Amino acid sequence: MLPADGALHQNVPVTTRRLHPAWIVAAVAFLALVGAAGFRAAPSVLMVPIETELGFSRTELSTAVGLNILLYGLMAPFAAALMERFGLKRVTAAALVVIAGGAALGTLAQHPWVLLLTWGVMIGLGTGSMALVFAAVVTQRWFVRHRGTVSGVLTAGSATGQLVFLPPTAWLATEWGWREASLLVALGALAVVPLVLLFLHDSPAARGVTPFGAPDAAGSDDAEPGARGVAAPAVVPRSAPRTNPARAAIDGLREAVRHRTFWALAAGFAICGATTNGLIGTHFIPAAHDHGMPQTAAAGLLALVGIFDIAGTVLSGWLTDRWNPRLLLVIYYVGRGLSLMALPFLLSAEVQPPMVVFIVFYGLDWVATVPPTMALCREHFGERAPVVFGWVFASHQIGAAIASVLVGVVRDAMGHYTVAWFAAAGLCAVAALVSLSVRRDRAPKVELDTVPAP
Repeated sequence: MLPADGALHQNVPVTTRRLHPAWIVAAVAFLALVGAAGFRAAPSVLMVPIETELGFSRTELSTAVGLNILLYGLMAPFAAALMERFGLKRVTAAALVVIAGGAALGTLAQHPWVLLLTWGVMIGLGTGSMALVFAAVVTQRWFVRHRGTVSGVLTAGSATGQLVFLPPTAWLATEWGWREASLLVALGALAVVPLVLLFLHDSPAARGVTPFGAPDAAGSDDAEPGARGVAAPAVVPRSAPRTNPARAAIDGLREAVRHRTFWALAAGFAICGATTNGLIGTHFIPAAHDHGMPQTAAAGLLALVGIFDIAGTVLSGWLTDRWNPRLLLVIYYVGRGLSLMALPFLLSAEVQPPMVVFIVFYGLDWVATVPPTMALCREHFGERAPVVFGWVFASHQIGAAIASVLVGVVRDAMGHYTVAWFAAAGLCAVAALVSLSVRRDRAPKVELDTVPAP
C-alpha cells in the first residue's frame, strides 16, 4: 500500500542545491591573480625597448627585476600573516592598487633608480602581498574537498595573467612604446579591485557556512575520502587568530626551520624559481632577440608557455589529490632539466617546430611544482601551512632574484646565455635529488573557521 501524501512528503525531503560561496571566492581570487600577474611578465618585453631608448644596461634592468622578484618572495610569509589578521579582501585590494601605481609611475623613469623604486620596490611589495601564498590561504580556508585541484587552478592564474597581458604588451611596446604598454598593465590590475571588494569574502564563517566538502552544521559530510593510500583529513574547529602578523610569520619560520622537510622544500623551490621566473621569465625574450627573433614572436612563445601552464598546473593539482606529491616533484624537476639542456640548440631567428615542443613541455612543467609543494606543507605543518608555504615560496623568489641578476651579468660578460641554460639544467638535477629526501607524513587535521552561533 502506498503511503499517504503527507507521509510521502515527510519521508522524502526536498533539497535545493545552490552554488557554494567557496567557488565564487575561488573565481574572484583567480581573476585577482591574473591582474597581479600582468606586470610580472611585462619586464621581459620592456627590457629591450628601454635599453634602446634610455641606454640602461641589461644588468641594470635585470637588477630592477631581481629586486621585484626578491621582494615578491620575501613578502609572501608576511602576506599570509596579514591575510590572517586583516582579511583577504583588504590585503588583496591594497596590493592591486600598489601594483597599478608602480606600473604607472615606472613610465616616468629617466634613471635606473626610478625603475628600482617602481618595478622593484612598489610592484615587488604589491605582488608579494598576494603571490602564491594567496592561493594557499584561499584553498586552506575555503576548501576541504578538491584542495589539490583548486590550488592548481589558482596557481594557473599567474600563467593566465602572462597569457592575457604578454602579447598585447609586446605589441604595444613595439608599435607605440614601452610606457603605453606599462599603463595597460596598470589598468588591468585596477580593473579587478571592484570585484575583490564585492565578492572576495574573508572566510566561510563570514558567510555562515563551512568550507566546501566539510561537515555542515547538521553534521553531514560530503567530503571525499582521501587519495589512494592517504587517510582523509580530520576536521577540527579553527578560531580567528589575534597574533601580530609579523610575529606570526617569524614564529612560523622558527617552527619550520627545525624540520628537515622545510629545508628540502625550500631548496627545491629556490631552484624552481631560478629556472622559471629568474631565467626563462626574465631572459627568454631578450635571449631570443639576441638570435634575431622578433620580440612579438618571442612574446607569443612565452604566452604559449602560459597556455600550457594552465593545463599543466591544473593537471598537477588533480594528480596531487591522488599520487605521492614527493614523486611528482622528482618527475617535474628531471623533465625541466632535460628541456633546458636542449634549449641552446633550439634558439634561432625563426620559430621552428622543436622550439614549439620545448615551449609546450616547459609550459606544462612551469609551476606544476606548486600543488605538490603545498600538499607537503599541509601534511607536515597543519594549520601553519600557509605561513610555512610563504617562507618556502620566499626561497623560490630568492632563487629567482639571484638567477635574474646573475644571468644578466653572464649575458653582459659573455655576450650569450649558453652557460646559464646548462647551469640551470644541473640545478634541476639537484632539486630532483632533494625532493627524494622529503618524507611522507600522516594526514593532518583540517582547521575550520568556527561559524558563530546565531
